[in-house]
Amino acid sequence: MTLDLSGRVAVVTGASRGIGYFIARELAAAGAHVIAVARTVGGLEELDDQIKAAGGQATLVPLDLADMAGIDRLGGAIHERWGKLDILVANAAVLGVISPIGHIEAKTFEKVMNINVTATWRLIRSVDPLLRLSDAGRAIVLSSSLAHSARAFWAPYAASKAAIEAMVRSWAHETQSLPLRINAADPGATRTAMRAQAVPGEDPETLPHPSEIARLIVPLASPELQQTGQIFQAKYNRFVSYRQPE
Repeated sequence: MTLDLSGRVAVVTGASRGIGYFIARELAAAGAHVIAVARTVGGLEELDDQIKAAGGQATLVPLDLADMAGIDRLGGAIHERWGKLDILVANAAVLGVISPIGHIEAKTFEKVMNINVTATWRLIRSVDPLLRLSDAGRAIVLSSSLAHSARAFWAPYAASKAAIEAMVRSWAHETQSLPLRINAADPGATRTAMRAQAVPGEDPETLPHPSEIARLIVPLASPELQQTGQIFQAKYNRFVSYRQPE
């Protein structure tokens, strides 16, 4: 079934490259007006060109998510122009370093937690009232299997993604009686710049392209979606539920 998001408004963070870039393109192709948020103006302009060439619409927001007041202003601007928000894709994140936990500099750890966790919470706080005004609000928060595997040397990133998933679950529980549906999405290993930074010896051609992953994740924005508070595993194209430790 073709996804129809005509008349719907979507925010995508980290939209200038990688998975966020292609999610923004897919949402626009389905008819959504995409509010594309990223630091890199050149990447946003390229995205805008691609969306418009395909007949879609986008609004570009050059914003560093370390600017917490800027995140607050984003919610106000959306309310003023559209009066609601239908789709949130919280994709932006930083890797930090791959290092033994005792060797990680405080400023590196703090940056990972600030961008990946605090800025995501600030974004949720900014747009939650707007998503509640939608007839079928959808939130997709990008996570990672590292939130659960907690591999050696990945402590800051893994901890940040575990925190993200905890927030998603709490938010989903708070809103389960509403039309709002909130899920985490685990894209799996993907051919992105972040992956190349993390695993430099890996052959990128062995990994799925971010456009392939985006096509699997975008259906989570469908007004027909019923799942909430779960994890979507793109690698397996399935939802999985949380369970208590055994």
